[in-house]
Amino acid sequence: MSSNSFDLVVIGAGPGGYVSAIRAAQLGMNVAIIEREQMGGICLNWGCIPTKAMLRSAEVFHLMHRAKEFGLSAEHISYDLEAVVDRSRKVAKQLSQGVGFLMKKNKVHSIMGTARLSGKGKVGVTNAAGVQTLTAKNIVLATGARARELPGLEADADLVWTYKDALRPQRMPKKLLVIGSGAIGIEFASFYNTLGAETTVVEVMDRILPVEDAEISAFAQKQFEKQGMRLLQKAMVKKLDRTEGKIVAHIEQDGKLTKEIYDTVISAVGIVGNVENLGLEEMGISVEKTHIVTDAYCRTSVQSVFAIGDIAGAPWLAHKASHEGVMVAELIAGLDPHPIKPESIAGCTYCHPQVASVGFTEEKAKKAGYSVKVGRFPFIGNGKAIALGEEEGMVKTIFDAKSGELLGAHMVGAEVTELIQGYVVGRQLETTEQDLMETVFPHPTLSEMMHESVLDAHDRAIHI
Repeated sequence: MSSNSFDLVVIGAGPGGYVSAIRAAQLGMNVAIIEREQMGGICLNWGCIPTKAMLRSAEVFHLMHRAKEFGLSAEHISYDLEAVVDRSRKVAKQLSQGVGFLMKKNKVHSIMGTARLSGKGKVGVTNAAGVQTLTAKNIVLATGARARELPGLEADADLVWTYKDALRPQRMPKKLLVIGSGAIGIEFASFYNTLGAETTVVEVMDRILPVEDAEISAFAQKQFEKQGMRLLQKAMVKKLDRTEGKIVAHIEQDGKLTKEIYDTVISAVGIVGNVENLGLEEMGISVEKTHIVTDAYCRTSVQSVFAIGDIAGAPWLAHKASHEGVMVAELIAGLDPHPIKPESIAGCTYCHPQVASVGFTEEKAKKAGYSVKVGRFPFIGNGKAIALGEEEGMVKTIFDAKSGELLGAHMVGAEVTELIQGYVVGRQLETTEQDLMETVFPHPTLSEMMHESVLDAHDRAIHI
């Protein structure tokens, strides 16, 4: 092979692209990866990782205010926003450098530049050195997505922020409006509200966290409101008037239009795929609603071209992208991988309290025709939760009444983003309620609530 000829060329080095490149290299392929910005992509540099670093700072700040409950003393509690942001940027930089190291370790040829498909099996790369053409037996498109911007609500990095602006704030908002209550919107609302911003969230749907089970959304709503957050549901921001240092938001709810003044707005109204300037049209690759159309194996409409991660559609989650990357690499290598099942992918939201789920909500399970058994268990009935001072939360499990199949699991409360994987593994192994009931959970742990929730579906819960 020539120096510009590869078994696989991956475009985009986010959690889908770089993982796909590593797996392909493990399987003996000669691999190149092209990245136009930073190794690790949006998730690692501007998404999953730095937001968790900032939310951790907010969590510690919140706990410091509760010191007296734990027999401790903390006076003159304050924060340095610049230092909080600096820590999050250092965490992101460390991991981005780690991805670069992994590329070298696995002998993946890394190229910084902008890529474009330039013909069958050909990728053009433009950077400061000029333009070079790579030839590839296979191509993986992993270019990710960016924040959706609605007309009139566009970000300006001053008064109206995207997630990137919210991750590197030049000031602390005093009165904050968050548009959208999905994972991104609620995480930023939780962070800034905890640090003292007067926070309002506007959601166009009839409840916050609209993809979650309705019962979990309602529980989370009560907790957010206890923390002083204001939540407007079935509401829409129609217009933003921007003046020096302030924004007048025109908010419509229940047919009434009100004007409210804020100093900062964060727009979190979804994402659009990065499909522009890739040469997709010329290649005949199908695109619908800014996402590349693929089959269950991430194959596009053009042979030997695959699309993974956010650019290939929902769910827009890093772990989904990574597993698709592995699947595609193994498919190219001639192995027989299983397609990714979207309903078996957990969703995690790192607000306070945390929210996590996998599988069907109760409503969707019933709509799908299942006769269901539902179990619930509150954090207040768990010894470890009480010892931690985290009594607010619940675990909900949904089973097929006929087969005992675990259809879905939904949680809200402390550390549920870690607990959810137990149910994910259970679903992967096609576990029944009987298997889970007979499993011994260690004591004292939060995980015991998972057991009790299953028992409750059969009216067998012990501690409520």
